[in-house]
Amino acid sequence: MLHHISLAVLDLDRAAAFYDATLATLGFVRVFADDEAVGYGYEGGGDKLALKLAPAVTIPGEGFHLAFAASSREQVSQFYAAALRHGGRCNGSPGLRPDYGEHYCAAFVFDPDGYRIEAVINEPV
Repeated sequence: MLHHISLAVLDLDRAAAFYDATLATLGFVRVFADDEAVGYGYEGGGDKLALKLAPAVTIPGEGFHLAFAASSREQVSQFYAAALRHGGRCNGSPGLRPDYGEHYCAAFVFDPDGYRIEAVINEPV
């Protein structure tokens, strides 16, 4: 359904360092960068997530979060660890979330600008 999404950030270098590290754990790479934006996607493809420099950022409220697909539970844990090492804050450590489904394994963090992001896999081991 979604083709791509963009997030406004106050400090492009800080945000890019965070997303370089966290998204690499899930197999995503920078697919473009300039002075005003950085895009992420799969190697050789277009951007699915763009970070755009903005003079002011209004973070969406409680109902908004962005979930990235992981291919293993280990990737979920790696995503979480990388996020915390690069300026993210915990919003739910890695683990099963039985309220979301029997096999739903996720980790939740706030990125350096305060966006709620998640890495998730919803498959049996």
